[in-house]
Amino acid sequence: MRVSVIGCGHLGIPHAAAMAELGHEVIGVDVDQAKVDRLNAGECPIFEPGLPALLSRHIDSGALRFTTDIAEAAAFAELHFIGVGTPIDADGRSYDNGQVFGAVRQLAPHLTDACTIVGKSTVTVGTTAQVTALAQRLAPAGTGVEVVWNPEFLREGHAVDDTLRPDRIIAGVTTAEGEKAIRAVYAGILDTGVPLFVTDPPTAELAKGAANTYLGLKISYINAVSNMCEAAGGDITKIVEILGIDPRIGAGGMQPGIGYGGGCLPKDVRAFTASAKQLGIDDAVDLLLAAERINESRTAVAMGLITRALGDRQLRETRVTVLGAAFKPNTSDVRESPALALALALHRAGGVVTVHDPQAVANAMVRNPELDYTSDLPTALDGAELVVLATEWPEYRQADPRTLVGYPTDPTLVDCRTTLDPEPWHAAGWTLHQLGRPGK
Repeated sequence: MRVSVIGCGHLGIPHAAAMAELGHEVIGVDVDQAKVDRLNAGECPIFEPGLPALLSRHIDSGALRFTTDIAEAAAFAELHFIGVGTPIDADGRSYDNGQVFGAVRQLAPHLTDACTIVGKSTVTVGTTAQVTALAQRLAPAGTGVEVVWNPEFLREGHAVDDTLRPDRIIAGVTTAEGEKAIRAVYAGILDTGVPLFVTDPPTAELAKGAANTYLGLKISYINAVSNMCEAAGGDITKIVEILGIDPRIGAGGMQPGIGYGGGCLPKDVRAFTASAKQLGIDDAVDLLLAAERINESRTAVAMGLITRALGDRQLRETRVTVLGAAFKPNTSDVRESPALALALALHRAGGVVTVHDPQAVANAMVRNPELDYTSDLPTALDGAELVVLATEWPEYRQADPRTLVGYPTDPTLVDCRTTLDPEPWHAAGWTLHQLGRPGK
């Protein structure tokens, strides 16, 4: 098929490259000319494992190209994916769907032939009906324009695999033609046995919010239990093992730490809470707000652990190395990063803070320029009086504490992701503190 992908960010770039990998002819559309030029040169502007090679291969083959001209995309493609951003609205609760409607307003007047618009962005329930009415009103093709909602379930750091080998595909459709288009564009994936859930649009719209919100609830729940472990002297990692072995629960997503962040979970929990309020489901609102409160408290909880780890020492003027700036490993994304929030709290409390991250330093410097940064781990550790692990990068989890260059002579490490095996660190002379575990 001839496919367009409108919006080339963390969602659109992997999706466009993956569609080319499936054998489609693809044109990506973005308003940023500099980004388009980089993409057409085969350069990937975001960090995503496996994406640069995929992008370069299909740019070179001619199967994939990028433009700022939406009219060109309209004339070229028979199916248009909408992958623009839906940030949280000014009210702090709902999605701002302005970019979605803006993209449709620009695209639709150029749609002279029957085609399908496929929404990928995470949106408020009821958006598909509004987009359909807008597109069919503005498009010369009128009711020949189908609209399907096909929410993405990408995990940053796994976007290529999650696009080409997803757990499931959801399509909110209103006509047989819309379903036919989805089956055609995803045929290469569906043929491998990936399940397709064909639903009405409201179900598809709610499914994405429900999935991310459940993950947020799960993270907040285990963090609340972690607080209980700390108060009682229990071990949260053992509780995770005990709960995780239950097939009704599972350990996935139950990683105690400093909370969830990024471009999806925080806004999706807030927006799903707003949807529950809009629908008048007050019990759901109370439950979801509790998850938000727990998540928002995690910086303070981590600061409490750090204060206890310092003992009689004062944080003010203490040289602190924070390991991690990205909101999670395998991404350069620092949106609503709990690691950066913690680094900023340490800085405001008077610590002399240096932040290390393998990939996210450039983005972090833009977001929080008041902090010092380095991409070199030995430099980050040299002279540190306190080390705080804030993002669970493999480089940190797999580090040999006996061979780290430049670590302090009396090293104290606060593992705010509860991700390290304590024994090697204790054996190497480190004092290790972890959230929800007895300290040593």
